[in-house]
Amino acid sequence: MAHYKAADSKREQFRRYLEKSGVLDTLTKVLVALYEEPEKPNSALDFLKHHIGAAAPENPEVEALRLEVAEMKEKYEAVLEENKKLKAKLSQYEPPPEEKRGE
Repeated sequence: MAHYKAADSKREQFRRYLEKSGVLDTLTKVLVALYEEPEKPNSALDFLKHHIGAAAPENPEVEALRLEVAEMKEKYEAVLEENKKLKAKLSQYEPPPEEKRGE
């Protein structure tokens, strides 16, 4: 009898853990979405994988990397623009192609 209560206690602890971490809520929402789907997908498992992945909160590290990528894109665009301006400026000081051949 004591063994039965210990197993039951572990189950209850695990259930509370899942509830606190939001797993039960997320699973419930995804299962309800599958239930309410007018045309059931061929693979319920793929539906769950897709929707659980979409419902998962963003990892802070992933968000930081996204911000870094956005900053790098901005810097890249600025460098391209600066490069374009510098090439135009440099072309003012270079002799035309005809003069280069004569030298």
